[in-house]
Amino acid sequence: MPVPIRRLFVALTLCCALMAGSTACGSGDKTTTKEVSAVAAEAATPSPSTSAERQKFAKTRFVANAGLAAGATYQWIVKPWKAGKFKKGAKGRKTALVKAGLAGAFAYNRLKAAQHNAQGDPQLAKALAPLTAGINSLKDLPSKLRKGDDKAPDTYDDLINKVKEAGKSAGAPVKDQVPSASELSKG
Repeated sequence: MPVPIRRLFVALTLCCALMAGSTACGSGDKTTTKEVSAVAAEAATPSPSTSAERQKFAKTRFVANAGLAAGATYQWIVKPWKAGKFKKGAKGRKTALVKAGLAGAFAYNRLKAAQHNAQGDPQLAKALAPLTAGINSLKDLPSKLRKGDDKAPDTYDDLINKVKEAGKSAGAPVKDQVPSASELSKG
């Protein structure tokens, strides 16, 4: 029995000390609990990095995402297309089309992420602004690939080259990075 009473006494003492301390530290202004919790929430929130760091990381993330999109496009769309794997009757056509569809969806996802990353850097944002409509149009291209549209691989390749040029002009050169097949399926 003596242990619970000691705990109760300690808890009661701490509560009284906290109440007395909070009323003694206040200025003449009355503050509400909401104001105190808002100030505490602001203090607990980690501060963002400096704008220079945000821009540096924006370029880095842009290069990584655009490089993955470029690698997937070349490896699983452009290369098989040039080899004639998408033509009716070609050996391995179904497999090539499935991989191209996954690569198309993956490239679209990575290009959207690269476009979002570019918003952190003014030069990249200006360079990619004209390509927004082109990136959005890639959403329908996996279905066009399945239907046998011969111009779909050209569209991917052209847009990827424009994104590479935009990155290069903004000081963020993009190199192809071929993702693994498991990365393609994850998106």
